[in-house]
Amino acid sequence: MTKLIAIVNVIAWAGFWAFGYLALTAEGFSEAQMVTASLLASTGLITGVLAYLRLARTAELSGYASKTNQLDAGQRNRAQQEGSI
Repeated sequence: MTKLIAIVNVIAWAGFWAFGYLALTAEGFSEAQMVTASLLASTGLITGVLAYLRLARTAELSGYASKTNQLDAGQRNRAQQEGSI
């Protein structure tokens, strides 16, 4: 499943850059073509970000990436009571 999400991530970012470039630099295109390119670019951006976040979460849960340095609820409450945060 992780490999599928990684493939989706790569395809989504490639679509974002390709269609975003077309939307920004198009001179001879009609307005409908530019709107279509913009919509495809935004779809690629949203899909790419979501897939990346899913991969980051999966890597953190599997131990491949280190955990974030966030405090759990008990430690956070204790630190706030002591006034160190």
